[in-house]
Amino acid sequence: MINKDIFGEAIKDFYYKKYSEDIIVQAPDFDDDIIPIPYLFRSYSEMPKIEQKALDLAFGDVLDVGCGAGSHSLFLQEERKLNVHAIDISEGAIEIAKKRGVTNASVQDIFNLKEAQYDTLLFLMNGSGIIGKLNNIDIFFSNVKKLLKPNGQILIDSSDISYLFSEDDGSFWVDASAGYYGEMQYQLKYKKLQSDWFDWLYIDYNTLQNAANANGFVCELVLQGENDDYVAKLIYGI
Repeated sequence: MINKDIFGEAIKDFYYKKYSEDIIVQAPDFDDDIIPIPYLFRSYSEMPKIEQKALDLAFGDVLDVGCGAGSHSLFLQEERKLNVHAIDISEGAIEIAKKRGVTNASVQDIFNLKEAQYDTLLFLMNGSGIIGKLNNIDIFFSNVKKLLKPNGQILIDSSDISYLFSEDDGSFWVDASAGYYGEMQYQLKYKKLQSDWFDWLYIDYNTLQNAANANGFVCELVLQGENDDYVAKLIYGI
């Protein structure tokens, strides 16, 4: 669990015109990466095609999980005229999502969310990440199936990061004893803030489909992106 509201502080800085630097993402075995803060405020036209497709497929009452600054929720609310509940564990993100006009936004961990059901559960920006590790996926499915209305759907995106382990000759090598190759650990830095290390899961589509089927979901590959990313639709108990 991230112990400091790094996303919230960055989002607030951008909203209040104090933007001066981006979030630094560190991983043990890879070079540092960044998350550009303006990207969290992007419009529909600036979003990747897999995100646009997911937003196009959303219907009914929508739960936007990990809503960040609220860009997906705002599009669904304003352009699609859908009833959206935006949630995030970041207090700062929810503060700004509300200021930007998201009508129903709350600080909430989906794993603690109860007594509510939705037609669409939306997990975008590598939405599979919150699962953490592959061996948590049954717990994830057990939780989310309770949040779905009859004939409801889950729209989730992720990436197959096997390319990170490709050799020059095109072969693929990972240490099987180290666990599933899509299990990553990250630490975030923003200005003087630094998070604890936390788990984040990238999952290839076949592995997602197998786990979904084992938990009673029908899983469909909706769209493959250009960078080994994809968005999938899952429906429970057809």
